[in-house]
Amino acid sequence: MSEARIIPLHATDDEVIPRWRPGESSGRSAAAADDDADLGLPREPDAEPELAAWEEALGETLAFLRRRLSGDYAVDDFGFDADLTDNLLLPALRPLYQKWFRVETIGMRNVPDIGGALVVANHSGTLPLDALMTAVALHDDHPARRHLRMLGADLMFRFPVAGSLARKQGSTLACSPDAERLMSSGELVGVWPEGFKGIGKPFRDRYKLQRFGRGGFVSAALRTGVPIVPCSIVGAEEIYPKIGDVKPLARLFGAPYFPVTPLFPLLGPLGLIPLPSKWYIEFGEPIPTDTIDPADADDPMTVFNLTDQVRETIQHTLYRLLSQRRNAFLG
Repeated sequence: MSEARIIPLHATDDEVIPRWRPGESSGRSAAAADDDADLGLPREPDAEPELAAWEEALGETLAFLRRRLSGDYAVDDFGFDADLTDNLLLPALRPLYQKWFRVETIGMRNVPDIGGALVVANHSGTLPLDALMTAVALHDDHPARRHLRMLGADLMFRFPVAGSLARKQGSTLACSPDAERLMSSGELVGVWPEGFKGIGKPFRDRYKLQRFGRGGFVSAALRTGVPIVPCSIVGAEEIYPKIGDVKPLARLFGAPYFPVTPLFPLLGPLGLIPLPSKWYIEFGEPIPTDTIDPADADDPMTVFNLTDQVRETIQHTLYRLLSQRRNAFLG
């Protein structure tokens, strides 16, 4: 064992106290640490666990790069790349989830551990960050660490980079055949039936659910017999308060809207930074569909009633969560 180095409490002009670097000894022996404990002094933190965690993270990164370079990873028929999602996409979203939006989840037990299910959520926020945060929640906070296979509009897949990454994360086109195939194979599927009407609504209409389309998601759930899990998201409305819409620019870019917020486009790229609102994501009691005859998936009245039940459940949950929230940014 090397001799302990003595470091003066105050460095003189020609002395420099060396800075600790990962892998270096702290210069104190185990006996000296035991003496401090005997005197009632606090022990210095052991750097070995931190170094081991750092080495483990480095090893995982190198292993990931090796798999990517060698092609030793699997992609399913929809383009879902679980290896890329777990090691790159979700870690990139995690700081937003944990530190910026400080997301709290409620009712995670209502999402089944195995088997197909359909998560139906409200949509808001000008940009679809609510869908991404829901995916992180179900992977990080659910005991089974489930991947959410999101159904998206065709516009999302037209963008060269974003569309490719969405496919790799497990998203697919919002159509009944794809949804039924995923749920029949035991996947957890997510849908935001308000679509662009919900995500692009003005700030004055926040937390007021828009029309839930024609109920295609209900028909898909009825045909596959999977439960429907209502999901209510509070906090996303405040990240980009939409106070205007420049329609000529929207037509120019082929977008459903070109939002104007208090910070965008006034501050340019800085205006794209979302406001740090406090988020709550609640998963409600699952609504069973296996007790309904699959043939009723083509019955307009059955589909309408079940769609309205899901919509009303989400709306009432939003009102309850809002009544319990003191501040949009502090919770």
